[in-house]
Amino acid sequence: MDLGLDGRVYIITGGSRGLGYATAQALVADGARVVLSSRDPEHVAAAAESLGPLAIGVVADLTDQDTPDRLIQAATNHFGRLDGALISVGGPPPGTAAAMTDEQWRSAFETVFLGTVRALRVIASALSEGAAIGVVLSTTVKTPLTGLGLSNGLRPGLAMAAKDMADEYGPRGVRIVGLLPGRIMTDRNRELFADADDPAAAAAEAAGTIPLRRVGEPEEFGKVAAFVLSPAAGYVTGAVVPVDGGYLRAL
Repeated sequence: MDLGLDGRVYIITGGSRGLGYATAQALVADGARVVLSSRDPEHVAAAAESLGPLAIGVVADLTDQDTPDRLIQAATNHFGRLDGALISVGGPPPGTAAAMTDEQWRSAFETVFLGTVRALRVIASALSEGAAIGVVLSTTVKTPLTGLGLSNGLRPGLAMAAKDMADEYGPRGVRIVGLLPGRIMTDRNRELFADADDPAAAAAEAAGTIPLRRVGEPEEFGKVAAFVLSPAAGYVTGAVVPVDGGYLRAL
């Protein structure tokens, strides 16, 4: 199936590795151009170089109010257009909701919530009919995960903010879709497993809770995200799409 991605241009925040990079790979493989952003200069430069001439890297932090405009400018200056974005930020520190300090809550709100909402608002305003934004959320939108109190607290509200914006920008033909990754073997999940007394046992236990009985690969998420961003998904908006191997028990 032709996804209609050839020649289209997308911003990918958190694009130097993990789910963002996997999505960039899938997009570029179908002929799209990507603007990768990351806070780490070395990582974003290496990621862009690995994807070849269809990718550029920009050092940027979503907590910076100027970041969305800088990314839009980079896309239009370098590739001449902008067709959408994948907004992805790193997960907040692990720990229960009660154990987190006020400062940890404020920091997580600035990065996970406010930075994402700002990027959504600014980028969506710059898009025209046929464009799409994917927002990387988490299965914590629908069910809490033990030891991830900050994510449990912030992700559900972020999903509702994205839903609200999908209603607002829908009449302009701009789609906004949430993506709910489950256990995917990113650096983030490797770190969470590594914090356990027995990392191998922790990974096996996590796989045992998933109907497919395995932890997902970043490439599996990236292909779903690329489809959601593509014209082939042109009638999908305001939804959340789990990519979790069947982990979620709710519809």
